[in-house]
Amino acid sequence: MLHVKNLSIKFSSHKNEIEVVKQVSFDLGEHKILGIVGESGSGKSVTSLSILGLLPENATLDGEIFFKEKNLATLSDKEYQKIRGKNIGMIFQEPMSSLNPTLTCGNQLCEVLKQHTSLNKKEILKEVITLFEKVKLPTPHRIFKSYPHQLSGGQKQRVMIAMAIACKPDLLIADEPTTALDVTVQKEIIALLKELQAENKMSILFISHDLPLVSEIADDVIVIYEGIIIEKGKTKDIFRNPKKQYTKGLINSKPSLSKRLKKLPTVNDFIKKEISSELYTKSEREQFHQKLYNSKPLLEVVNLKKYFNNDKYFSKTPSIKAVDDVSFKLYEGETLGLVGESGCGKTTLGRSILHLEEITSGQLFYKGKDITVLSKAELIHLRKEIQIIFQDPFSSLNPRISVGNAILEPMTVHKILSSHKDRKLYVQDLLKKVGLEEDHFNRYPHEFSGGQRQRIGIARAIALQPKLIICDESVSALDVSVQAQVLNLLNELKKAFNFSYIFISHDLSVVKFMSDQLIVMNQGKIEEMNDSDEIYRAPKSNYTKNLIASIPKGI
Repeated sequence: MLHVKNLSIKFSSHKNEIEVVKQVSFDLGEHKILGIVGESGSGKSVTSLSILGLLPENATLDGEIFFKEKNLATLSDKEYQKIRGKNIGMIFQEPMSSLNPTLTCGNQLCEVLKQHTSLNKKEILKEVITLFEKVKLPTPHRIFKSYPHQLSGGQKQRVMIAMAIACKPDLLIADEPTTALDVTVQKEIIALLKELQAENKMSILFISHDLPLVSEIADDVIVIYEGIIIEKGKTKDIFRNPKKQYTKGLINSKPSLSKRLKKLPTVNDFIKKEISSELYTKSEREQFHQKLYNSKPLLEVVNLKKYFNNDKYFSKTPSIKAVDDVSFKLYEGETLGLVGESGCGKTTLGRSILHLEEITSGQLFYKGKDITVLSKAELIHLRKEIQIIFQDPFSSLNPRISVGNAILEPMTVHKILSSHKDRKLYVQDLLKKVGLEEDHFNRYPHEFSGGQRQRIGIARAIALQPKLIICDESVSALDVSVQAQVLNLLNELKKAFNFSYIFISHDLSVVKFMSDQLIVMNQGKIEEMNDSDEIYRAPKSNYTKNLIASIPKGI
């Protein structure tokens, strides 16, 4: 189906030329699934874009890409237009930025069918509904009329899949199609792709940084590192017996469910062969918890409710119970995990504690003081004490302000340290503490990778020397190796500064590694709450059992 031979891709700028893909060769057979695995910047997405002729103008391509014996590298843009969407479909990594926000989801699918088929208007409308049913979207007629922002992440991803398979392509390229999705939705998407592949007799090129996930769908795998294929073969062979240290690192950077390590191994640890496998003993955890839970709580949430009305002006009946009668305690030096699917209310709960959402009813006590209703001055002081690390560091940083000034600005507002010079030195020291360089102070957000931007977000949160930090899906879109680095960093900072964390995530393996206590949320309510190890060992509710069962465990 696809034969790529000696593919090299270079990007040129006014300063220099960078080779991002180096002499890559691979084959994808008919009705097969090939996984391409590697970290951000390894060249895997660029390779997929070159197959569709979607490289930017400053890119130079060398080598051959044969699709059904036709060399795609020699095609003009007009010839490519006949193939894209019809013979080769693509599911892009981020559906929100790939879907047109000004068109309904139904009309976007109609466009694809109008372009590549001879169906009339009535037939097109019928086919769109059929496609929505095929990708298991609930209420297809409602989805047809909905705009992308009105759908959940999983629903948007299904719309993208429907668009990609609309013309029954021979080859489907899936570029990180499950990144940042809940484990249960992720499992559904993988099952759906396998089902569609069998039904339409497609070949799939599945791109991901998550090797355990790829092992659940791919027949064969190639591992890319710095633009070079370092390992390839049958999925089970590579997963069970990886030959390269880099591949071992990709497999083992994800937190284990069966044991509690003090420090997660990173890909670099495997490359350097400096792997720490020190475990927390049961007695160590018991001693720590005895000390922790014998003190007064830092934060107490009592019967918290946050309801959203569908229509603010005409309806007095609350329609969405985002947080519904939630109570818990958080202690100084504790990490409290908050887990659940999208829409369960975990982010709304975090925002309510920060007073970014006005609560419907209930009480919040911080250091024993009721903070449910605060004056403007009191709220400013609370913001210094309670900080947040956002899910998407890029959209939470001002693109026009250097990262140093972004960290320095809240310090100036809260009068931390006496002079600008002292603050700047403190920020430069903070940058080093989070694994960046002093001279990064004057750089802008777009000049950093995803992992580096997340570190900047962490530096900004800890700059005010808070007591409590809410980490809202702060590692969900990162590579497994970068994720391991950031999680280790958060634990090191917690030990150094005695922070308390509320750690919000849909990734249960990550939450288990980070948390002392764990709250599982479902539809605004607490499903169960207990010691994190205990919940994994013996989950009480079927909902929690289902979440744990959905985690990709590999072959």
